[in-house]
Amino acid sequence: MTAHAPAVTMASRAEHVQKVVTPGGVTAWLVESYAVPLVALEFSMRGGAAQDPADKPGLATLLAGLLDEGAGPYDARGFHRAVDELAIHIGFGADRDSISGHLQTLAKNTDKAFELLKLAMTDAHLADADVARVRSQLVAELKRDANDPDAMAAKAFREAAFPEHPYGRPVRGELSSIETLSRPDLIALRERLFARKDLKIAVVGAIDAKTLSDHLDATFGAFGLLNDLAPVEPAIVAGAGSRRIVTLDIPQTTIRFGRTGVTKHDPDYFAVVVANHIFGGGSFTSRLFHEVREKRGMAYSVYAQLNEFEKCPMLIGAAATKNERAGEALRIIEEEARRFAEDGPTEDELDKAKKYLIGSYPLRFDTSTKIASQLVHLQMDGFEPSYLDERNGRIAAVGLEDCKRAAKKLLGDAALLVTMVGRPEGV
Repeated sequence: MTAHAPAVTMASRAEHVQKVVTPGGVTAWLVESYAVPLVALEFSMRGGAAQDPADKPGLATLLAGLLDEGAGPYDARGFHRAVDELAIHIGFGADRDSISGHLQTLAKNTDKAFELLKLAMTDAHLADADVARVRSQLVAELKRDANDPDAMAAKAFREAAFPEHPYGRPVRGELSSIETLSRPDLIALRERLFARKDLKIAVVGAIDAKTLSDHLDATFGAFGLLNDLAPVEPAIVAGAGSRRIVTLDIPQTTIRFGRTGVTKHDPDYFAVVVANHIFGGGSFTSRLFHEVREKRGMAYSVYAQLNEFEKCPMLIGAAATKNERAGEALRIIEEEARRFAEDGPTEDELDKAKKYLIGSYPLRFDTSTKIASQLVHLQMDGFEPSYLDERNGRIAAVGLEDCKRAAKKLLGDAALLVTMVGRPEGV
């Protein structure tokens, strides 16, 4: 630990987390709290867009978008009316590696809220008319993205980084194939993914373990034990050191850059978190922000962040600047990556980064929904509740040599995959 390491003193968060295992074999983490009469639930199941058939990208996203569009005795309008009348929030989503959902309700409406969640999870209609309507919404989004420079840069990066891998396919589908997504496809995917295996649940609020257990068995107990996931192979970011340019007649160039990162279970992970904050993660304090925006006024925003896909952790960043300064901005980003990989941070940078990361951590737990979300993410990442108490201590323990080693591990030879959209000059 450095001489300037910030002190870490706080009450235990982990001791408030109960592990609830229902008679039906459903497991959840519960933080029982009656400070406000609310119940918040978050859940996640492994699967997501990585499980879409190769010729049917967007299927998991479409499925998630249809779960609350009519279920059980309710058509789509009736289901939305039922949740709105009681101020219940129910929603679903899909990302690369999972399908997730959330519920928030007043404690007095808990029974009805879980009843509606059960219907969505076990008896969603997936009716042809609803499929067509939600699919048309996705088509509108895809058409908008087709002319959005940031979306275009992200698409170009994804395709260059993960050729011939599920991560290279779009989460929300392709205009060329989305119309082929059908009700039988959705039913088949639901049958493959919805299972108690790999189901992670967190609940926070005014509910006791016994009541929660009964609701969880009623909601998820009908799921089969095992899912049927297609294997997704580990991947690395391809094309490090290369540049892909998508020419678009606009006055500004959007830049995406990245490389393979470090997993959350790497022994240097916490040092990598600190290193990335110094390099590009600190919104107004990072080296990239200082060099690209403050010192040279090239971009309004520039950042780098850790993106931990299950099969490929990444460092990924972005910036946007005038076409005539795009080459110079990219040169500064690449030079700063090389410099940071070689020299690491200063003692002062390390001290400020640790203080920020430790001091801002409680903001992840200032609402019931945020707490539940954090607990689900911990479960998906394979951690125990003790992580909640250990995290800040692990950040505080990062020394200067640890952070220098982490900078080298994060940036390596500083070879970045770069995609640019616009008319960049000087590249």
